[in-house]
Amino acid sequence: MTRALVTGASGGIGSAICRRLAADGLDVIVHGNRNAARAEALATEIRSAGGSAGVAIFDVTDADRTRQYLEALCAHEAVQIVVNNAGIHADAPMAGMSRAQWNDVLDVSLNGFFNVTQPLLMPMISKRWGRIVSISSVSAIIGTRGQANYAAAKAGIHGATRSLARELGSRGVTVNAVAPGIITGELTEGVFDASQIESLVPMKRAGRPDEVAALVSFLVSEQSSYISGQIIGINGAMI
Repeated sequence: MTRALVTGASGGIGSAICRRLAADGLDVIVHGNRNAARAEALATEIRSAGGSAGVAIFDVTDADRTRQYLEALCAHEAVQIVVNNAGIHADAPMAGMSRAQWNDVLDVSLNGFFNVTQPLLMPMISKRWGRIVSISSVSAIIGTRGQANYAAAKAGIHGATRSLARELGSRGVTVNAVAPGIITGELTEGVFDASQIESLVPMKRAGRPDEVAALVSFLVSEQSSYISGQIIGINGAMI
């Protein structure tokens, strides 16, 4: 059974991705850090529904600990699918943004992408098959006021995605990013009201986590084997 690691899996999008990949027949590794109990509960839910799921608890910003954890995880069987979903917000206009707000967001989203992905590359290459999907944001494409740190982190993932796709193109490993717009869940609750969504989104509604999960499901499947180095928007025609 192919193993899939989903980082930041306790949130709305991450948990939807885990449920979908488990329904697709993958052995899902539900990652958590601060929300370890939620990761455990999600894995239990997946197993109760007949799926295969385990839990991984580590801090993606701790490079040494992350490498050690992933090397142990791959000691007997490679993780051939990774979905980099871990990310945080610390919004503020840049004129009033602290260095900690800048560094913390980049550390989780961009450094975390490297810390998790890099140790998994050789196992994927040795199998000559792998899927790397990173969850980005429409903010990285159009910019969002108060999110210079978040947009910078996610835009960095776009560049890394395109470069890594070229590096791995002959090794059977695809690398893509998914850039959601306004998606229902904890991060957008109370931020956008119905009138704002109607004015910002041509499709006049917010997206759903399961719609993002469906796109990720396709990108990690065999059917997507000729798609790599792409930043794919799912934003209701915002751009």
